[in-house]
Amino acid sequence: MVPDTNGETCTSCVPEVPAKSSKRPGKKARIEIARFADMLSAMGTEPRLRIMQLLLKAHPEGMVVGDIQSELEIAGSTLSHHLDKLRHEGLVAVRRDKRFLWYTADTAALEALLAFLFAECCSRNKAIESEAILQFCK
Repeated sequence: MVPDTNGETCTSCVPEVPAKSSKRPGKKARIEIARFADMLSAMGTEPRLRIMQLLLKAHPEGMVVGDIQSELEIAGSTLSHHLDKLRHEGLVAVRRDKRFLWYTADTAALEALLAFLFAECCSRNKAIESEAILQFCK
């Protein structure tokens, strides 16, 4: 776990990730890295990043497609393409409620992605101090 500013551990912010060895990553680690790269690539466009921000603001209820469209002023077919890409990469979930599709951010997937990104910087070389990361949890 990551120590907080009081010397205690923060269990809800950044999960503990084992330090990497100097050996080449195994097949499972390479698959995980490829998955995270795909997730980052999916969010790597301005409209998709805006969609993720909006869905995180609406969490946990989510939003219907029409509300996302009017909020972000994205054409329906374009929005559908972006939502499909985000869903395919596991970043958003969709549920049907009668005739409406509700989209929500998959916070578990985002937590895993953040844990992956922060694992090295907080464990081995302290590129970012854990206290700085904990500021985002408040």
